[in-house]
Amino acid sequence: MKKRQVVVVVKSNNSSSSRNIIRYGECQKNHAAYSGGYAVDGCTEFMAISSTGEGVLTCAACGCHRNFHKRTVQSTSS
Repeated sequence: MKKRQVVVVVKSNNSSSSRNIIRYGECQKNHAAYSGGYAVDGCTEFMAISSTGEGVLTCAACGCHRNFHKRTVQSTSS
């Protein structure tokens, strides 16, 4: 199975020369929430299962949705 790292580039409306790069880092899903505890799985970055379909939003390393991964936005100007 080939793993893919997801990087989203969004063009800002404020300036035609600036871009925002969105990266999804470590998983923050609490696997022990139902028992009142706190435990994360240690996944350090989001990698999509596939490039099409529902696999785009599912992590190949931990199996959870992309929303559980820490989102970081980096502004760049080109």
